[in-house]
Amino acid sequence: MEKDCLFCKIINGEIPTEFLHKDDTIVVFRDIYPQAPVHLLIVPTTHIRSVNDLTDANRPILSEMMMTAKEMAKKEGVSASGYRVFVNVEKGGGQVIFHLHMHLVGGWK
Repeated sequence: MEKDCLFCKIINGEIPTEFLHKDDTIVVFRDIYPQAPVHLLIVPTTHIRSVNDLTDANRPILSEMMMTAKEMAKKEGVSASGYRVFVNVEKGGGQVIFHLHMHLVGGWK
């Protein structure tokens, strides 16, 4: 955990949020500035700064993130209608919080 990382503080319980999913590897919660009717953040509990900092050892985490996205889309009722899953990488790619995370957005009519 990084002491100044917003997502590490959320994972640690220092900043309250409602977890829609939580296990040893992944947490899921709603984005506070949603860009869609459903906008979830899928975040590894291990602090990884960005995609550029991934190592071969992180492959299981990435797989778990994607499988969790699929499960959450179903739970949120957007799996049949469709949804987007994406990762912003570094400031130029739109990354604002420097803790790897995946966005799941959907629910448009």
